[in-house]
Amino acid sequence: MPVQKLSDIFTFYPFDPGMVGYFVVVAALLCVSAFVSGSEASFFSLSVKDIHTVRKSNSRADRTILRLFETQDYLLATILIANNLVNICIILLCNHLIDSIVVFNAPAWEFLFKTVVVAFILLLFGEIMPKILASHRPLQFARIIAVPLLGLKHIFKPFSWLLIHAGSVVTRSLSRHKPDLSMDELSNAVAMTGDQSDEEKQMLSGIVSFVNTEVEEIMKPRVDIVALDEAADYETVKKTIISSGFSRIPVFRGDPDHILGMLYVKDMIPFIGRDASFDWQRHLRKPYFVTEHKKINDLLEEFQSRHVHIAVVVDEYGSTVGLVSLEDILEEIVGEILDESDVEQACYTKLDDRTYLFDGKTSLNDFERFTGLDEDYFAEVRGGAESVAGLMLELKGNFLKEGDGVTCRGVKFTVQAVEGRRIDKIRVVLPEAAAAASGASKMRQTNKK
Repeated sequence: MPVQKLSDIFTFYPFDPGMVGYFVVVAALLCVSAFVSGSEASFFSLSVKDIHTVRKSNSRADRTILRLFETQDYLLATILIANNLVNICIILLCNHLIDSIVVFNAPAWEFLFKTVVVAFILLLFGEIMPKILASHRPLQFARIIAVPLLGLKHIFKPFSWLLIHAGSVVTRSLSRHKPDLSMDELSNAVAMTGDQSDEEKQMLSGIVSFVNTEVEEIMKPRVDIVALDEAADYETVKKTIISSGFSRIPVFRGDPDHILGMLYVKDMIPFIGRDASFDWQRHLRKPYFVTEHKKINDLLEEFQSRHVHIAVVVDEYGSTVGLVSLEDILEEIVGEILDESDVEQACYTKLDDRTYLFDGKTSLNDFERFTGLDEDYFAEVRGGAESVAGLMLELKGNFLKEGDGVTCRGVKFTVQAVEGRRIDKIRVVLPEAAAAASGASKMRQTNKK
């Protein structure tokens, strides 16, 4: 196939000095397009801090920015109308310039040149570059363009009104059929945010998953509850209060399935000097019961309306399965809360780079975090298990005794100690690759500190 010569593709007309004016007009319109495009990126990229700075300022540009923000629909409509009008003018002028300078001998080349070259110049200098620059310095750019944009807003106000009202009709029609945003979509949106720190992402994830979290997922299980027998004397009560460090203690009759009330430590302060025969039971407060499958966002509202901070969790048969407090709910959003009376106890001991000794009640989320494993590392096999001991029971399908072990995804679990039917201590050996990743993760955390 012979190679085409340039003369076979197009022919140039003799240069006409009158075309210089057209070039100047196109360049000017391209600058206008750049400023209008940049104004969209700048105005809608202003942060809360920028808005606060504008409100405190008394300059003409800052006052104009506030006026434009009062009617954001008209602001956006003005930008779009101006930008499209200018771009249409640029395309028409460029088409006229090309026809006045070049004669194309092949229609395909004419179409390719006019479409690709003109579109490339318009997108690069009129859209992409100004929006990138404006988004990096939004406040400075907004101050430059604010006053001219206010003038354009007044000029195009009738057209903006038509666009806004026509658009609102379509929006109302579509909103009737718009599906609700799912929790998975919200979670994916949080995961894709790039500007937030890990702590901020964790808090956003906690907020997203808040409405789907049930009480049983955050409660203190029954085996960890510190409770008082109604028949205990006052000396036993005081010793329990001091040793536990809790401000609210449930009181039962016979066994923890029959909770009579809650003992508030602050109610006992005036009677701290009384002897063992003191009738402390008459100071109990009425207990508040909730089911284990209650959503914690509903429970938070009930805590607020009833002015209580703790509830007894019961199952479908009315048996006590745990306790849940206001602090447990808040920790789902903001993370672990330690007050001045709390002592943070490690739930594991690191024996070497690959070997750990964990409490059986350690949650799987904490286990993955402490060992540096990926989040939801055991998602496919955990079933309904929430703790490391629960994972072993899920994998084994039967009760385990001391020395029993299971292996899952390269992680070896061995029962180290058992209390009754409860797995107390578990020896964990990580695979070599996971141990190396854990070490690297801890090194990065150390460097950040």
